[in-house]
Amino acid sequence: MASMAIQVCFLLLFAFFFSAESKYIAYNTSPRIVPGKLNVHLVPHTHDDVGWLKTIDQYYVGSNNFDQGACVQDILDSVVSALLADKNRKFIYVEQARMFLSFIYFGDTQLGVISSVLELGIDDRWSCLIHTGVFPALVGRSERGSQEYSQAASQLGSTRAHLSVNYLFSVTMRNLDFSCLPVLIVRNGGMCMHDEATAHYIDMIDQTTLGHQFLKQEFNITPRIGWQIDPFGHSAVQAYLLGAEVGFDSLFFGRIDYQDRDKRKNEKSLEVVWRGSKTLGSSAQIFTGVFPESYSPPSNFSFEINDDSPIVQDNINLFDYNVQERVNDFVAAALSQANMTRTNHIMWTMGMDFKYQYANSWFRQMDKLIHYVNKDGRVNALYSTPSLYTDAKYATNESWPVKIDDFFPYADDVNAYWTGYFTSRPAFKRYVRMMSGYYLAARQLEFFKHKSNAGPSTGTLADALAIAQHHDAISGTERQHVADDYAKRLSMGYVEAEESVASSLACLAESTSNTGCGNPVTRFQQAKYDCPLLNISYCPPSEVDLSNGKNLVVVVYNSLGWKREDVIRIPVINEDVTIRDSSGKEIESQLLPLVNASVGMRNYHVKAYLGKSPNDTPKYWLAFSASAPPLGFSTYIVSSAKRAGVNSTRSTVYTSQRKENGTVEVGQGNLKLIYSEDEGKLTYYINSRSLVKAFVEQSYIFYSGNDGFEDNKASGAYVFRPNSTFPIKSEGQVPLTVLRGPVLDEVHQWVNPWIYQITRVYKGKEHAEVEFTVGPIPVDDEVGKEIVTQITTTMKTNKTFYTDSNGRDFIKRIRDNRTDWDLQVNQPVAGNYYPINLGIYMEDSRTELSVLVDRSVGGSSIADGQIELMLHRRLLYDDSKGLIEALNEKVCVLDECTGITIQGKFYLRIDPPGEGAKWRRSVGQEIYSPFLLAFAEQDGDNWTSSHVPTFSGMDPSYSLPDNVAMITLQEIEDGKVLLRLAHLYEAGEDKDLSVMASVELKKLFPGKKVEAMGAYMTINKVTEMSLSANQLREEMEKKRLVWRVEVSPEEEPKVVKGGPVDSAKLVVELGPMEIRTFIINLDTYSSK
Repeated sequence: MASMAIQVCFLLLFAFFFSAESKYIAYNTSPRIVPGKLNVHLVPHTHDDVGWLKTIDQYYVGSNNFDQGACVQDILDSVVSALLADKNRKFIYVEQARMFLSFIYFGDTQLGVISSVLELGIDDRWSCLIHTGVFPALVGRSERGSQEYSQAASQLGSTRAHLSVNYLFSVTMRNLDFSCLPVLIVRNGGMCMHDEATAHYIDMIDQTTLGHQFLKQEFNITPRIGWQIDPFGHSAVQAYLLGAEVGFDSLFFGRIDYQDRDKRKNEKSLEVVWRGSKTLGSSAQIFTGVFPESYSPPSNFSFEINDDSPIVQDNINLFDYNVQERVNDFVAAALSQANMTRTNHIMWTMGMDFKYQYANSWFRQMDKLIHYVNKDGRVNALYSTPSLYTDAKYATNESWPVKIDDFFPYADDVNAYWTGYFTSRPAFKRYVRMMSGYYLAARQLEFFKHKSNAGPSTGTLADALAIAQHHDAISGTERQHVADDYAKRLSMGYVEAEESVASSLACLAESTSNTGCGNPVTRFQQAKYDCPLLNISYCPPSEVDLSNGKNLVVVVYNSLGWKREDVIRIPVINEDVTIRDSSGKEIESQLLPLVNASVGMRNYHVKAYLGKSPNDTPKYWLAFSASAPPLGFSTYIVSSAKRAGVNSTRSTVYTSQRKENGTVEVGQGNLKLIYSEDEGKLTYYINSRSLVKAFVEQSYIFYSGNDGFEDNKASGAYVFRPNSTFPIKSEGQVPLTVLRGPVLDEVHQWVNPWIYQITRVYKGKEHAEVEFTVGPIPVDDEVGKEIVTQITTTMKTNKTFYTDSNGRDFIKRIRDNRTDWDLQVNQPVAGNYYPINLGIYMEDSRTELSVLVDRSVGGSSIADGQIELMLHRRLLYDDSKGLIEALNEKVCVLDECTGITIQGKFYLRIDPPGEGAKWRRSVGQEIYSPFLLAFAEQDGDNWTSSHVPTFSGMDPSYSLPDNVAMITLQEIEDGKVLLRLAHLYEAGEDKDLSVMASVELKKLFPGKKVEAMGAYMTINKVTEMSLSANQLREEMEKKRLVWRVEVSPEEEPKVVKGGPVDSAKLVVELGPMEIRTFIINLDTYSSK
């Protein structure tokens, strides 16, 4: 009877509900801006890191969910389906590496209708898709307006049937006609959302160009909005170069210092006009918006599955009906944000990391909110995009505050300064920088030989370098297995690029006639590939036994635009060798003994990284001075010395005697370094040419990392939070060892058992090179350590020093000070650290001290007259910023692991005031673009008769001006070359070189440039492009929005820029800090 009663009750309820009038709620989401009301722009988005807790591939396919439950394929699939259900919906996507993966997984001819919905925010979607024939199975050959057409449109538009990305990708993208799509919005458009602290500006340009070219070629899309929502601080270079100079109208991000954010909220200055370059001023300004909190939605408006935000329950037949309550919440949150913002437009970022795995859970709620909020009428809500928001802001004709310099350092709490990542994973940072310089040279050689579509190329390396710039890659804030994945991709990219480079060099070297190189037989082995551990004296190609009559051929390629001379060091076995240059002349060289410290490091790390022990151990480093023409190579022959002549000189070895008040002098040219013999320390820097004599001392300290036990704010991969400072003193009073010779002097120092240092002074150079080896950092005491070198002088610097912005501009820093607010100092060390990619310098009325680096590091001037650089970090606790892993890198041999050892270099010079810029800029270029070395063996002495001993890709009488660098020379397709020229100096930086420069393209591309390939090339057409080469420069300038500003904080500089390129003269002018990008069309014809 009870069962019967239940059934009757259920039937009565069922009959009640279905006898009632059934109503379908059609949500009105039509986008419109309402004058006089507060307009809330809802911007749906997801932020999908290209590696962090999982690798890029694991994120894409959704594997390894133990580390993080995230699947980008599911996001794409779900979002496309949701967008197809309502033409008013929008969605924003950023990382173009995901689109590359789509090509990999689905084929490069199958990226179809996704382009019309994903990341674009497109109106009139259905009519466009059907008009373009995207769904031929449904529409067939139907004409617009026919019954079949209407039925197909109805079937697509009125249902929410799931349309998978796999199916959508099956449509051939190249058959789409995008002309009918009224709105095409893409944010950023780079391969990744690059880091802004630790990435070099050339890498930032390259990865952005790669993404922009992909979008242009495959979708005909030109992004106009910068979207750097997650990087941990923001650089001046990002604003003016990777913002304004790529054609962006605005830039948005989420992370600035918590003190700065609070002040800007109160002053309604979260949105500003940012002038990142003091040289280019308003000519390269960009409208910039900082989100009030982060890049997530306001509290209680996040709608991912299992999020705890209340949904809009609008079915009156169900419990918990809450429409008015949710509308009130929406209006309250909107008005609260409006109080921090100028004009009647605000943006809500509706998304977060890896959200929209079930997109309907978001769009269903946003549909309801837009519908009911607009019916309420107090504010206006609409689906929007950053482009629409920017245009709405611009239309108000508001005047905006001006922002200068940058947004570093970044802290999100009192004891949480994100300045540790400036140094985190220093080995990976160096690897990226090495590959970046190599990629620049490889593209040049690829062009000289003529790029082949069939053979090996630089493309794989380009892709790997692009994702390595991600803000959780080069930053060092990824998990260890993810860092390994990035390094593996770089290695694979290098292997392929090395084949292309070796082929190009062989082709150029073997081309002694106009018949072209054909199939070169020379097999070059390159320093970075065949000598992967050259920095620790392991280089099998140079360790050949020359006593049996063989010769070692060393080809030295110079990727810079001017002739260059530098010292090369390679390990050799033989003791008696001689070196001949490209003309056959014997040149001076020097043998330096391989010290025990180097031998031990070599043997251990060869086993660790290559899985084998080296067969032999070379006895010496062979050092000689090499020169190479611009964009060209020279050849050097190393052979056994069998007769009297200019043989290599063995270094003399001096070991200090620890004499009280005794000194040791090193250096044979203008520069002399004076060491205290009893203390074993550098004491004086003397330059006889510039008459500089300065006290200088170099030492090491370590900061003990805070464990975070009290407040969960440890020193970790992101955060630098030192507890105490400890000087590192020499243990056992190990004496100095000094090696002297005709090429260079070296000072060897054991600072302690895990820090070894070599200081070099080269003949003819006026700077010191310091090579440090740090590690394994001991942590047996359970204390994490951050290793710092300090350079101390008596200079009176008044808290002031200068650091570079991504290797480009230098920015003035004042200790314990911020330009935009009164700093509350709570971390006097970490809060004064800044990212350094090129260098750091300080000055007073008498001298100027500059230090250049070989990778990204953190640095500062914590005391007047002193500079410090953080070289290495090993920490034992996670800093609670999401990584959930301590920064404790290790290297393993078999099953035994130790902390990783870092080897690197920094460079030191002291000049009279105002004279250091030329050295910083010129040597900075040489550090970024070192000589590319290639080796070959040869029997006999006939190399010069069968090979070209020297080559230059430019007119032999020409070189680039001293203030101009060629940062890109790349064949993009047959007969078309991408060329970028960069002025290296800021306005007023150098009295001679901060001036207009001119480059003669006819001499840069002479008629016989590719004579080695049996062909001539001459310039047919020169077209100036935007920085990322995706639009004409002239068109970009015409479209640029000119924003009104409040009173500028300082007088606007006079901007000097080059004019249009005359088609007859073909001369490019560049003003200070200007970078100009061109597509060069070349006519090729046979040399016959």
